[in-house]
Amino acid sequence: MKNTRISLTRHLVEKQRVDGHIPGQLRLLLEVVARACKSISHAVNKGALGGVLGSAGSENVQGEVQKKLDIIANEVLIEANEWGGHLAAMASEEMEGIYVVPNRYPQGEYLLLFDPLDGSSNIDVNVSIGTIFSVLKMPDDDRGVEEQDFLQPGRQQVAAGYCVYGPQTTLVLTVGDGVDVFTLDREQGSFVLTREGLRIPEDTQEFAINMSNMRHWDEPVRRYVDECLAGREGPRGKDFNMRWIASMVADVHRILTRGGIFMYPWDKREPHKPGKLRLMYEANPMGWLVEQAGGAATNGRERILDVQPRQLHERVSVILGSRNEVERVTRYHREAAPAA
Repeated sequence: MKNTRISLTRHLVEKQRVDGHIPGQLRLLLEVVARACKSISHAVNKGALGGVLGSAGSENVQGEVQKKLDIIANEVLIEANEWGGHLAAMASEEMEGIYVVPNRYPQGEYLLLFDPLDGSSNIDVNVSIGTIFSVLKMPDDDRGVEEQDFLQPGRQQVAAGYCVYGPQTTLVLTVGDGVDVFTLDREQGSFVLTREGLRIPEDTQEFAINMSNMRHWDEPVRRYVDECLAGREGPRGKDFNMRWIASMVADVHRILTRGGIFMYPWDKREPHKPGKLRLMYEANPMGWLVEQAGGAATNGRERILDVQPRQLHERVSVILGSRNEVERVTRYHREAAPAA
């Protein structure tokens, strides 16, 4: 990379002005989201000193106990984005319905979806957590914004990314022409481009899955993991390492950085649910990022970005990462489909 430090703002301006790849309004929206992530990073870094640790004593629409930081991050994203004139509405994993931009502000042509703080179980133990976001284009019509407008398959995203709050605060972004990484320079207060054109190795020897759920998995997932555990003497002929952080942002960031496969599959505990993770707030943005970096993302049977959402908080099985491993697990599901 050049010695010149390229800020997120300059990078996006060049995408707009030089490459003509993104419209001006989308550029401004992404800058606002980045600033919101910077504010969340400051709150996360203060931790106990800022009185932000622990439970908020409430539940979100998913029935999950909310942490104080969940609520803070959700409010930061809404307040930062509602007044800029770039958005028509927002949707969050923490809110039951959509948040339409109030009439006192101008309405824009984009829709923003986000998981304000992914990996909440790690907040109090000082392990990496993050924010995931997805941007869709508002359908062209004259009626007001409705929940139905958000129910677009992931392939229609115009931008997606996440910010991981770890030893460094790192923003990972795609606008459909590859994946770029920005690191927050705390002294300057700005995100700086640190990696361009991120690529995931097609092969890997690492997998990420919650092994405590093994007894509940479907046969294709069990088959794949058994083969990995068999190591060099098994059918794969090589040893595998398992990594599991219990924060999708952190696990996917590792995979984008050095390869691997992440799996959060359907299991038998709640057979009526297609999976645990949310299609709109987690699987779609992460799936697109992984594809843009040369990887693959499926639900075990079809490409995640082709899944047609039916509801705002729809869940989905997720298998993503290094292409050859994802294709292997997907093939195992398809081979088992007639028996199922």
